[in-house]
Amino acid sequence: MNKVYLPPSRIGVIGGGQLGRMLAFEAKRMGYEVFVLDPKENSPAGQVSDFQFVASFDDFEALLSLAQKTDILTYEFEHINVEHLLRLKEMGYKIYPSPETLKIIQNKYLQREYLKRLGLPVPKFKRVESFEDLIIKAGQFSFPLMLKHARGGYDGKGNILIKDQKDLEEFKNFDFKREIFIEEYIHFKKEISIILCRNLDGDLKFYLPFENYHEDSILKITKCPADIKEDVKKEAINIAKAVLEGFDDVGVFCIEMFLDYDDRIYINEIAPRVHNSGHLTIEACVSSQFENHLRSIANLPLGSTELLKRAAMINILGDRKLTGKYTIEGFKELLKMNGIYVHLYGKDFVDNKKKIGHVTVIGETDEEINEKIEFVKNNLKIGEFNG
Repeated sequence: MNKVYLPPSRIGVIGGGQLGRMLAFEAKRMGYEVFVLDPKENSPAGQVSDFQFVASFDDFEALLSLAQKTDILTYEFEHINVEHLLRLKEMGYKIYPSPETLKIIQNKYLQREYLKRLGLPVPKFKRVESFEDLIIKAGQFSFPLMLKHARGGYDGKGNILIKDQKDLEEFKNFDFKREIFIEEYIHFKKEISIILCRNLDGDLKFYLPFENYHEDSILKITKCPADIKEDVKKEAINIAKAVLEGFDDVGVFCIEMFLDYDDRIYINEIAPRVHNSGHLTIEACVSSQFENHLRSIANLPLGSTELLKRAAMINILGDRKLTGKYTIEGFKELLKMNGIYVHLYGKDFVDNKKKIGHVTVIGETDEEINEKIEFVKNNLKIGEFNG
């Protein structure tokens, strides 16, 4: 029998951002103690946790201290020194999802190879070793195509669109020492995601598909349920289940997918953690993704993922107009309307494209949801804080 971690067990979270903050909120509600590690003092998660270790994610001794103080370790983002986590696991510390899974997912090329071996649908891709290799292998693709860094990218960073043959010349002096691959460009009509959770006993549950809208490769709006055909929904869920069964791991996973104009599904990326597109589950579902992540890693029965009402989530992103301390203008107006929930992350300054919060709206119909989205867009403004 796998151990069940009951409150007030101690949960360690690597990463002090907004995902860690929402995990910490939920963990405290459930009666757990929460310890966070992040290099930034007074991080969003640290503000609402029992204790924060202020240290680099590459600091093994700090990670060891976090492990020694807690019963279970988890993480809120992927860019961690996975060798440190593997070493901690060898020492007997519990880490979910596993470092072995993280090692594959951290590297987008290895992730693609792994999914391909599982027989799951991914775009055509090839490793590129040099400029000459790029020229040869690009000839095996149609333009446009994507050039991607295997490591370190997020929110579109590390991805470069190659529109035509002329664009290839710009890569003559490119640094191919970093792991690079090219990938076919998917002409998609929708971006969707499936969030699943699995506990130590192997119980698995999934949320209905989310439909995601991006601006400059950053998630701007998510709606649930996704506006897709029933057979597409079933296929997407089955693909997501196959991914999680293939990794045979524990916790919440998000499977991001493209849906092309022929309703073919391609896996874009996997996140072994709670995900931005699942924020609306806090208000819209019986049990949120954050609660179910905690239930998963503590080996508790999973909560219902039932969608109670239609919902949408709007990210609050900084723009070029303001850098520094901020406030939310229109806050009072937003709170006048029922079914609108504002979440601010406790970040002390705003910058262009920086995520400082989100708004969830719930309603009975698509029309109501769309009206509330427009209301939020028209009333929410980021202004300079003069208090």
